[in-house]
Amino acid sequence: MEDKLSIRVNIAERFYPLRIDRNDEERVRKASKIINEKVLSFKQRHTDKDVQDWLAMACLFFSLKLVEGEQNQELDTAVKGLQDLERKLTEYLEYVVEK
Repeated sequence: MEDKLSIRVNIAERFYPLRIDRNDEERVRKASKIINEKVLSFKQRHTDKDVQDWLAMACLFFSLKLVEGEQNQELDTAVKGLQDLERKLTEYLEYVVEK
């Protein structure tokens, strides 16, 4: 049985009907709240713009955060790989010295 839920989320004063997994409701509502907070912050700082501009700036902001997160994740993977290599080299050198 499908466990779907129909909800309406408000993003920048527009309502969007969504059909989502029941387990995703909290995340979807939290995400729309975060978007609205970011749009509001741009709205307060850039009063000469319109909703489309504020949404575009919010999209750019969140996209930059996503790219930064991906880069950090790639860096973490590289660091773990180097640490593993260092451990293996240390074990090898200890083995060679013992002989």
